[in-house]
Amino acid sequence: MAASGCGKAGGGESMKSKSLTLFAVIALLPGCGSGRTPTPYVEAHSLRQLMDTVMEPDAQVFWRSSGAVSDVTGTRDLTPTSAAGWAAARSSAATITETGNLLLMPMYARARGPDWVGFSQDLVRAGQAAEQAAIRRDGDAMFEAGAKLGAACSACHQAYLPQDQAAKADS
Repeated sequence: MAASGCGKAGGGESMKSKSLTLFAVIALLPGCGSGRTPTPYVEAHSLRQLMDTVMEPDAQVFWRSSGAVSDVTGTRDLTPTSAAGWAAARSSAATITETGNLLLMPMYARARGPDWVGFSQDLVRAGQAAEQAAIRRDGDAMFEAGAKLGAACSACHQAYLPQDQAAKADS
């Protein structure tokens, strides 16, 4: 017997069937009992802490995996050359994407202007492009995604940080 809505499963079922029915009922419980308030999210980090401990380190991992650096010793390609390097770039890109989603949550978006949503969505799109580039192991796409990520960060910094902090954050 299949569970529907907030009802109960019937009797006479095998142990396996009862387990599956119990799982289905448990899965449906959050939708039962209208009027209950959803569990609130917990702000485990301030926006500043989130940027300093999650966003910035992962952005740096990604940027250090794309493009090239020229200095007195010559030009060095930063594109990963190992499976571990590509995995690190992909992981950082995935974290960037999810950080953008996290910034859309009320605890971070509340009391910010409507452009906050757009900046956060730009960050999500940049992170998705970065992750796809890492999956494809495409150095040129990594460079392009890094530029999109930089643009998304800079636009938000210009709108939400004081000028001296924005310039420092973007350097």
